[in-house]
Amino acid sequence: MTVFAEFRVDVGAPVSLGDDGFGLARIVPILGGTVTGRTMAGIILPGGADEQRVRADGLTRIHARYVIRLEDGALVRVDSQGLRHGPPEVLAALQRGDAVDQGRIYFRTVIRLETSAPEHDALNRSLYLTSGQRIANSVLLTLTEC
Repeated sequence: MTVFAEFRVDVGAPVSLGDDGFGLARIVPILGGTVTGRTMAGIILPGGADEQRVRADGLTRIHARYVIRLEDGALVRVDSQGLRHGPPEVLAALQRGDAVDQGRIYFRTVIRLETSAPEHDALNRSLYLTSGQRIANSVLLTLTEC
């Protein structure tokens, strides 16, 4: 598979909703970011969110929704669902904001893109598999077309 695009998603501090018996529920605000790729480039608009569920064993279910404004003004809705997990000591270091060996963390999502812009209709017709990295206050996603 070839790289389709790279997203840098800038995130804020998580808002914890507590543990409801299914794991710790939290919402991570999406503050902005950038998109670069073969056929698309633009910015991630503020106002999105990543709804997470963190289990006691460290497995995090991720469901992020946000909007991209492409350089030509077209808007693209992003729906991203996935998983992140790793050894407890690595996840703890990540939560503290420490640099960690990203090879020790499994972070994958599937992204669906939607747009009403006819010139970008091809985005509506594919799914994208991503590998992710959390670095400081950003998430770096590398998208490959499935």
